[in-house]
Amino acid sequence: MDLRDYLRVLSRRWRAITVLTLLGTAAGVALTYTAIPEYRATAKLFVSLQGSTDEDTAQLAQGNLFTQARVRSYAEVATSPLVTGHVVRQLKLKMSPAALSGKISATAQPDTVLLQLTVTDTRAARAARISNAVAERFTEVIRGLERPVDAESSPVRLSVTEPASVPTAPFSPRPAVNVALGLLAGLILGAGFALARETLDSSVRTSKALTDALAGFGGPPVLGSIVHDPHATSRPLALRDDMHGLRAEGFRRLRTCLQFVDVDRPPKVIAVTSPLSGEGKTSVAVNLAATLAETGASVCLVDTDLRRPSTARTLGLIRDAGLTTALIGRAEVQQLLQSAGSFSVLTSGAVPPNPTELLGSAQLRAVLRGLAEKFDHVVVDTAPVLPVADASVIASEVDGYLLVVRASRTSRDQIAEALRALRHVGASVVGTVLNMASPKEDRGAHGYAYEYRPQCHTAGRFARLARVLRLPRLARILGLPRLARAVRLPRLARIARALRRRPSAGTAPALPTPGGGPDSRLTAPVAALADEPPRPVAVEGSAQS
Repeated sequence: MDLRDYLRVLSRRWRAITVLTLLGTAAGVALTYTAIPEYRATAKLFVSLQGSTDEDTAQLAQGNLFTQARVRSYAEVATSPLVTGHVVRQLKLKMSPAALSGKISATAQPDTVLLQLTVTDTRAARAARISNAVAERFTEVIRGLERPVDAESSPVRLSVTEPASVPTAPFSPRPAVNVALGLLAGLILGAGFALARETLDSSVRTSKALTDALAGFGGPPVLGSIVHDPHATSRPLALRDDMHGLRAEGFRRLRTCLQFVDVDRPPKVIAVTSPLSGEGKTSVAVNLAATLAETGASVCLVDTDLRRPSTARTLGLIRDAGLTTALIGRAEVQQLLQSAGSFSVLTSGAVPPNPTELLGSAQLRAVLRGLAEKFDHVVVDTAPVLPVADASVIASEVDGYLLVVRASRTSRDQIAEALRALRHVGASVVGTVLNMASPKEDRGAHGYAYEYRPQCHTAGRFARLARVLRLPRLARILGLPRLARAVRLPRLARIARALRRRPSAGTAPALPTPGGGPDSRLTAPVAALADEPPRPVAVEGSAQS
């Protein structure tokens, strides 16, 4: 994966990333408002050596090095029981010396003889008081440790250069830092979740991903990609509801690709199936039949899904009388065909208790052969391949299978298993189609529908006319009849002249006569309308108002 793929993954999983980022930010805010404020008070000490005043520079340098080495060791003494025990007893603190040592931190600044004693506490005044008491006791302990046995004073002297003051603001929590850390942690967690989800997700999302997956195990070609339409349930036929939309163009490309699958022997009886249910095979079968009928060919759609038939419900037809009725000999096929507008439909009929046996019978073979002789194309809507064996039973009676794969749902393993099941019975899979693809992710779904929709030139003139007619009404509501007359008459006259000069989209232009001029039979009515004097227009309201 390159940078572009990573960015595409992040943009695809933006909802999860946003949710985790908001959760991290909320955790930072919650931690800020639930944490107990803590204050820090710091006292600074200066460490030096006591000696005579006539020492030379070399001795002073050696003493400075000695002091710096000692300061690093003194930092460990600040948290010892010799210091904390005395401070607890002196200030009468309700804590143990070990607990107090956890609140004290001693740091020695590098290459200096300065020592900082910092005390953290939940109360500002108590933190300063403990820090000063620790500094005082610390100097006494160090003097006692550094004093020789036979000497009266210690060669090391500690001086408090800056006593601890009462802090005015808490050191912790820090709202800005907590919120920033929560936001960053949520963002990192969301990005990691998105990448992990993408890595573990084996479903196909785009036509390119489907092509790569099929190439891995020698599968059929991808014949088309159908974009997802949230209103497809209420508007099943793409050609009827939006004949120039992306779905309609996708089915037209599918129809064209099917015609060129085998030029010498084009498939006439096409079975539409899918690895599992809910992947839109019925929608593809219905729209494929409508698209084939758009070319003027005679098409019949047969519903052989005898377990969960949905063709009749999708097209609003009668389901009880259909394929099973013909298979048991109660009616002829010609009597059971229903019209769906441009193509005929043979619904499933009543659901039988033994669908696999009926689909493998000689009666079904006779029905499909009879329909293939009468119609130019026969589209068969079958059951899913993996759950049941119904789709594989009719393999010998169809010219080829069209495998429907649902974007972001069907996995690569399911596609491979479905193709393996069909090939096991000798079925010919002419191609696959990616259904319910996202237009943003599947760039191959972008056809010419955006730029090549038919443009209606008369809509703008009628819209201007409607706007002009609304202005006088508004003027009358406001009680301005004179303004209504002034607005209506000039604009109505201009629009009427424009309509007379510009022929409408439904009228034919003036045809030239053999002499080269326009036909007088066509131009005479226009001239008569132009010479006709304008008629007065009745306007509501008084002329004197």
